[in-house]
Amino acid sequence: MEIRTLRYFLAVAREENMTKAAETLHLTQPTLSKALKSLEDELGKKLFTRHSFSIRLTEEGMLLRNRAEDLVSMADRIEKEFLSLDDITGGDLYLGLAESYQICFLAREIHTLKQTYPDLHYHITSGDTEQVAEKLDKGLLDFAVLAEIPDAGKYESLIFPEADIWGLVFPKSDPLAKKKAIHVDDLVGLPLFCSGQGWKKDIPLWAKDKMDRLHLEGSFRLSYNASIFAREHLGYLLTFDRLVDTSPESGLTFRPLFPVLETKLYLVWKKYQAFSPIAERFLKQIQSSTFRLVSFSSAD
Repeated sequence: MEIRTLRYFLAVAREENMTKAAETLHLTQPTLSKALKSLEDELGKKLFTRHSFSIRLTEEGMLLRNRAEDLVSMADRIEKEFLSLDDITGGDLYLGLAESYQICFLAREIHTLKQTYPDLHYHITSGDTEQVAEKLDKGLLDFAVLAEIPDAGKYESLIFPEADIWGLVFPKSDPLAKKKAIHVDDLVGLPLFCSGQGWKKDIPLWAKDKMDRLHLEGSFRLSYNASIFAREHLGYLLTFDRLVDTSPESGLTFRPLFPVLETKLYLVWKKYQAFSPIAERFLKQIQSSTFRLVSFSSAD
């Protein structure tokens, strides 16, 4: 199975049309059709169902698309890394980031690094810990920012200097806006929004034996999307402070939880990671940066 053939497959999956895919790939349609038929023969599975004016992926095709995207991304990354080995002005840096206001620290460091290496190109993937850790484990990322204690057996890590504070986001017109802080009893019976990770790992530490009295109305990976639902009075969002716009014009407000619930953030990379030159420079800069991420171990 060749990477080139996987690129052809992904183009057809994206366009859902053989003619359009052939045009984007600068191939003739017979050449593309022959390559995909050979791929199906090699795998022993039908990858497409063909209709009058479109093509749809089979279940096997959808599985291959997920795998092919990772393989092609890895191939692209390897090619770029080797091209940049002798590049003293830049290279490609891959980061997976959890949602947090503390990402501003990394943004500042990237800005500083780019002053020295103007040809630095950075690629950002956003998601929860499960999403970005999976990509890091597959070798698709250089670094990830996790919102939970990392596995010291798998990762090297630095801990961010501050902590994210949990609270509740809801319309300013709600009676809860009169409170300075939110107690667990205030949430009983309310429709709540939260990330899956937060609901499983963080909120139970705070709610304790009253967790079973709380109702998860919906799970969101991105706080911004959940805040739109909260603004429409569909529920109350449990999230970190400073992720959602709660300015006077927003119609929303934030109240911290009490007792205070905090989550620390960690910059991690795989143990024994072989870094590209620019990733190595980035790490050295972070380790000596003014905002002082410090080494972390599970014993801390």
